[in-house]
Amino acid sequence: MIPMEAVKDAEKRIRGFIRETYLEPSPCLSDIAGTDIHLKLENLQHTGSFKLRGALNKILKIGELAATTRVIAASSGNHGAAVAYALKQIGGSGLVFVPEGASELKVATIRRFGAEVRFHGRDTTETEAEARAFAERSGGLYVSPYNDADVVAGQGTIGIEIIRQLPNVRSILVSVGGGGLIAGIATYIKAVAPHVEIIGCSPENSRAMAASVVAGRVIDVEHKPTLSDGTAGGLEPDTMTFEPCRRLVDHWIDVSEADIAHAMKLFLDHHRMVAEGAAGVAIAAACKADRQRIPGPAVVIICGGNAGTSILKGIL
Repeated sequence: MIPMEAVKDAEKRIRGFIRETYLEPSPCLSDIAGTDIHLKLENLQHTGSFKLRGALNKILKIGELAATTRVIAASSGNHGAAVAYALKQIGGSGLVFVPEGASELKVATIRRFGAEVRFHGRDTTETEAEARAFAERSGGLYVSPYNDADVVAGQGTIGIEIIRQLPNVRSILVSVGGGGLIAGIATYIKAVAPHVEIIGCSPENSRAMAASVVAGRVIDVEHKPTLSDGTAGGLEPDTMTFEPCRRLVDHWIDVSEADIAHAMKLFLDHHRMVAEGAAGVAIAAACKADRQRIPGPAVVIICGGNAGTSILKGIL
């Protein structure tokens, strides 16, 4: 469990480097859910994803070490782009391991921000293990996409913005992969507004954290293909995000691949923006739930917008 003060410190550290993203009302989702829904548009962040917050907090906090030591990361795409962007701000260099079959758009974005990319493994669990091992062998500095207190604190800065933008918020829906985003947000929100419900949203095809919470420990689960590549894959056995998810998340909603595709199309049709699959998970959960499960005003985190044209063609 990280202290709430760590999130406040992170907000001060990264403030000059990120966008305070819009909180946009969604009349369409409000009608479907039967309650007042707002969208936190992290798809408009500089790298197209919330991941920039955690990566910046980590890189800026360690400063000179990150600038003089090769930084190693593992990512399905968005964390890698965020690390590359953060390193660019301080003149550092990075190497990002991604799984085979990673989004071409996300890989291109990592390279555009100046980091090297290597492919390893078919699952992010394999990719993360290789990245950690390579960092140890080479003397590099490994930056986890979720299993790191500074990264989690950076993601939690979204909670600070939500309270500032919508003080009477009653519930927050968050897509969950490794759990860094929901752990950070919940850490801050439960400290300042414990009545606010935190709702974890998972694709049925890859729900490692939700299953682990039910089991009471981190477990391996079967992972099937999912549009939500940003939340896909297993968990590191010692992940620090497990306890915040177990203690602070009020309930969980699972959604199907058809639900996710429909949600992505709905967001495009009604908000004229692209949501990647991971963001579609939270949108789909809002569509699937009712006002008893998501009291309003509710906030849905649109965690990223980095969906390639091949994915979009498939849902349209």
